[in-house]
Amino acid sequence: MRETVTLNHVAREAGVSPSTVSRVINGTAQVAPEKHKAVLEAIQRLGYSPNVLAKGLAQGKSLSIGVVTQEISSPFYGEILKGIEQGLDGSPYHPIFASGHWRADREKEALRVLSGRRVDAMIVLDGLVPERELLLLAKSMPIIVIGRRIKGMERHCLDIDHTQGAYMGTRHLIELGHSRIAHISGPLHNKAAHDRYQGYKKAIQEAGLQLDLDLVVEGNFTEQSGVLAMDALFSKTRNFTAILGSNDQMAFGAKLALYRRGIRVPHDISLVGFDDLPGCSYMTPPLTTVRFPTLEFGREAARVILLMLENRPYTLHNFQSQLIVRESTALLR
Repeated sequence: MRETVTLNHVAREAGVSPSTVSRVINGTAQVAPEKHKAVLEAIQRLGYSPNVLAKGLAQGKSLSIGVVTQEISSPFYGEILKGIEQGLDGSPYHPIFASGHWRADREKEALRVLSGRRVDAMIVLDGLVPERELLLLAKSMPIIVIGRRIKGMERHCLDIDHTQGAYMGTRHLIELGHSRIAHISGPLHNKAAHDRYQGYKKAIQEAGLQLDLDLVVEGNFTEQSGVLAMDALFSKTRNFTAILGSNDQMAFGAKLALYRRGIRVPHDISLVGFDDLPGCSYMTPPLTTVRFPTLEFGREAARVILLMLENRPYTLHNFQSQLIVRESTALLR
């Protein structure tokens, strides 16, 4: 069995003191060029790999970032988590994930457990944890919140204008000649779902169309709820020619429910989603949707967290939603 190479081995190989090796590795002080070169050559010859965790603990750090998501299995949150991993790549920090499952008590427990593991910072994705608790947490460590706007934490919050996004999606359908537009909302106690409903309503009313509440059905952001929402919608009326889903997953479910009824998209009914998940381009037909920059959000959160950990100045990028027109929408026939 090969002996583990230590800092002392490197020091003996380079003919310097262990403290000199430590200064070269950490870059904490000037080292004479010849000694610096000798240490680097010794490290290469011996194949020495510094223990990053031990180094972090010595500096009073865990070198870990706590990430509280809602559902790790969700394609929406999965893209943000992927972005966080990409943003931390190349740094000494690694993410530790925990799920809240859209329950405030589970989110609080996740925050408590991660804090107990002495993470150096926290990224919180959406959720129901009271704002006062996040404000309190922000006093003890760097924190970025994705998907919420919290008063007093504006420089820590990353989100888009959900109202404007849903307005663009609905306006697109109106410009195609549709006047009877159904809406599958998310759970309306959720701020993003509520704002998207407001965007839908704003576009309908600005166009001088009647807001028919029979055309609004509440889902829970899952594909299954999209199917069930269509069942509920068809039980009330068949008088609509277009649908705005509050997210892509519910739009996927709505498309399946339409297929089972022999209703063609977009020939009979046009369909718009929200988020622009990777699967949208591969749906049949490819889904018109409002883009939420999930991957970019994750990368940005990681970028800013790293700057905060180094006490460096930062400014969060201001992201905008974007209408992505594909083949699931068409002129009213």
